[in-house]
Amino acid sequence: MSRVKRGNVARKRRNKILRLAKGFQGSNGRLFRTANQRVMKALCNAYRDRRRRKRDFRRLWITRINAAARANGISYSRLMGGLKKSNIGLNRKMLAQLAVIDPASFSTVVNSAKSS
Repeated sequence: MSRVKRGNVARKRRNKILRLAKGFQGSNGRLFRTANQRVMKALCNAYRDRRRRKRDFRRLWITRINAAARANGISYSRLMGGLKKSNIGLNRKMLAQLAVIDPASFSTVVNSAKSS
């Protein structure tokens, strides 16, 4: 049986990993074996953090809404319950932006939630 030389395929595979590792410090970006380990770890972190980012932003929005709601004399949970009762369909991202950028309109939203 004849021998198979993998020159082209193996080089392409290694270069793909080294391209992904470009910018890593020291041998993590230059040597294939360490670069491969670092790239695998980086891809795992990226996958995990794409999901974590959504959680983190939701927590940030809730914190901002809570702070602005308490400045208007209502707790976060009562505000969200009042919004649901009065059929105001603003999501947390928009409420947080209102609270930061336009506090006057946020307080009108809070007052409509309080009245229900």
